[in-house]
Amino acid sequence: MSSDHGRAINFGAGPSALPLSVLEETQTGLLNFEGTGMGIAEISHRSKEFQAFLDEFEHNIRTQLDVPPTHRILFTQGGGTGQFSAVVLNLLARYRLLHPQASAADTVLDYVVTGSWSKKAAEEARRLSGGVATVRTAVDARVYSKDGKSFDNIPPHAEFAFADDPALIYYCENETVDGVEFSHDLESPAAFPFHLLKQDRLVPLVADYSSSFMCRPIPRLADHAVIYAGAQKNIGPAGLTILIVREDCIVDVDAAAKLGAPPVPLTLSYKTLADSGSLYNTPSVLAIYMAGLVLRRMKQNGGLPFYEEVNRRKAKKLYAAIHEGEQKGVFRRKVQQGSESWMNAVFEVLGEGAEKNFLEGAEKQGMKGLKGHRSVGGIRVSLYNAITEQEADKLIAYMTQFIAEANN
Repeated sequence: MSSDHGRAINFGAGPSALPLSVLEETQTGLLNFEGTGMGIAEISHRSKEFQAFLDEFEHNIRTQLDVPPTHRILFTQGGGTGQFSAVVLNLLARYRLLHPQASAADTVLDYVVTGSWSKKAAEEARRLSGGVATVRTAVDARVYSKDGKSFDNIPPHAEFAFADDPALIYYCENETVDGVEFSHDLESPAAFPFHLLKQDRLVPLVADYSSSFMCRPIPRLADHAVIYAGAQKNIGPAGLTILIVREDCIVDVDAAAKLGAPPVPLTLSYKTLADSGSLYNTPSVLAIYMAGLVLRRMKQNGGLPFYEEVNRRKAKKLYAAIHEGEQKGVFRRKVQQGSESWMNAVFEVLGEGAEKNFLEGAEKQGMKGLKGHRSVGGIRVSLYNAITEQEADKLIAYMTQFIAEANN
């Protein structure tokens, strides 16, 4: 265990590790927020102090990610899963306003399915759009997997097939469960195929960035219609979802409903959020506060260039250790080379009882949260921003030791 409040190193995928300095500062804010004499969990979300904090939080996201003025930054609840529904309803409303006479067959929702979360998002789209729209799978990564059924790759660009004028195109940038990620190097064959998008219109491109938000710059951010991220994966506690929404996707959902689009609950409407400055109802005040402290700290540390470089080094060293274990018959990688996630590295420990021994040995050294998602098993190492390079190095040293002992 570390000497910092007896804390373990948390490699869990979410709710994830948070910086110790932020947790300590939160303790103060819970008692007395910004000198008000009231705690952050007690103060009115309409107070000038909270509004000032919210404005700073938004500014830090906008400046560090270089969000253009064409896009609004919104805060809401419901997690990434809530946005599975919200993006469908808001973008169906947008499409109906643009195409009042479009049939269900003409109204196409394209889903890029590369893992568990994009699969769930497509399932929700089908549930909500029956009789109103047609949900297509633009590409399914399982077809290109080593066993024909796993999510272990980003498919070749030639296999992506987008509709001519879809109501939305959806992809999940980083699949937390499966450890698959679109490359942020636009020259990589594992990058998102932006070149396949129509260049003569505002494409309704939607990206789930929950697990990798603020770990590095977002490629072609301005080309997205909606980017969303549940905060609990990388920058805050559960309860907050951050949205970056292009202005043309903030539409009058009631006018669209009169034309036949599905009605949109008020708290899921992007227009409601935008018109109220994300304060239509009481937001997740504590989660906003803690995520705001994380963004403030990121700015002080040098912003995204600093975190991108640290995250690059952590991932490179971890995958080198996984490769060494694979070469020596101790580990088995689960993701094809080039499609691996920086944030969630997944692998198997080979041999009867070996995985259990690996997890128990790590826990004895104060390292927790390494067990893979219940749906896929194995080991999952989440290297979010709050995991320091020294903490990653400790795990890698343990892995190296484990490999050596397994080969004796």
